[in-house]
Amino acid sequence: MEVVEQLAKHITSGTFLAAPQEVRDRASCCIVDAVTAAVTGHDTLAARASRSVAAGMFSNGASPVWFSNLRLNPIGAAFSNSAAMSALDFDDGHRKARGHPGAAVIPAALTQGGDGRAPSPESLIAAVIAGYEMSVRIAAAQNPLNISTHQSGRWTAFGAVAAAASIRGCDASTTASAMAIAGCWSPNQQPNGSSGYSRQTGNHAKEGIPWSVVTGLTALDLATAGFTGPGDLLDHPDFYDPSTILDGLGERWDLLGVYFKPYSCCRYIHPAIDAVITLMQSVALQTAEIRAVRVRTFGWATRLQNSYTPSNLVEIQYSLPFCVAAAVCRGVQALSPVDDSLLVDAEVASFATRITLEADPQIDRRFPAETLAQVIIETDAGPISSGVVSPRGDAGIPWVGRT
Repeated sequence: MEVVEQLAKHITSGTFLAAPQEVRDRASCCIVDAVTAAVTGHDTLAARASRSVAAGMFSNGASPVWFSNLRLNPIGAAFSNSAAMSALDFDDGHRKARGHPGAAVIPAALTQGGDGRAPSPESLIAAVIAGYEMSVRIAAAQNPLNISTHQSGRWTAFGAVAAAASIRGCDASTTASAMAIAGCWSPNQQPNGSSGYSRQTGNHAKEGIPWSVVTGLTALDLATAGFTGPGDLLDHPDFYDPSTILDGLGERWDLLGVYFKPYSCCRYIHPAIDAVITLMQSVALQTAEIRAVRVRTFGWATRLQNSYTPSNLVEIQYSLPFCVAAAVCRGVQALSPVDDSLLVDAEVASFATRITLEADPQIDRRFPAETLAQVIIETDAGPISSGVVSPRGDAGIPWVGRT
């Protein structure tokens, strides 16, 4: 039996309705986090442009575009909501997946009941769990030798299919076909992000998640009409490891590994922010006393665009020096979320030039399972060093205790 067939059987058999309470609670937290991210991203250029295009491109319907008067068909609404949720990089993520499942799964799930046939709370939670489990497992199973980019849009369509198929009550055959279509048609993301060939990471295309949602929901409609895709696409170890996808499915819950973000910037930047702020607080160090900051981190963090003078909010999200400078000069609240005022903040831009990055081999070996950083702050009295820090919001790391 092909992998997509086995996954579809789990989605349609009630596996996820029977998830433990701990998993169900985590799924509820993911929904709350998603709505929060969408609120903060609602008025960004990316979200406004997406709503404008969606209003013309997709038909009117019953599904709400969050925090607006628009109602579109489920695909248009999910596209718009995903764009708002992912606009400021405030959406959740997962270390195994190296990306953001929630910005696809939650909008796909929450737009399916707009026709007045809203799912029960139990069914909605089960659909969210299904979407996360499919997304994370398939992302983690990618073979980097042949799938060179890790951007979320490559794999989040699988989660959109799973969530929507679960709520709609699709049969296993339709669900399997939809996953095959979605996996084949998802955006390849080859140029973009820290694993792409372009160095211009500060653009609205970003992770490709909103269009991945369109791909997934379109695939489900097509499969319902009898359209098919390459059903064996997950069965080739040169591209995906089937055991990573299937082992422990319904018994081991990857959803429990979801992290939530206190800062609206790339997760690769978070440990450096936490390290520098915690160190400053521990010795009552003032910004004026800092001469320079060295950040030791993993190699992928050094491959971000890391502009000292970002020209838009997306470039801020992918600049480790600038985000650390904003936290030092303006407090971490300046990153919760970022806004246009930082783009004209000369003090932050000046301080960012004092920050240097280096890939530390020991920290690098622990990536991607962990995203870590250590900072050394140079002062007139000499250097002071933090420990190696994991970011707040990771599974098992509480938000309290550090600011």
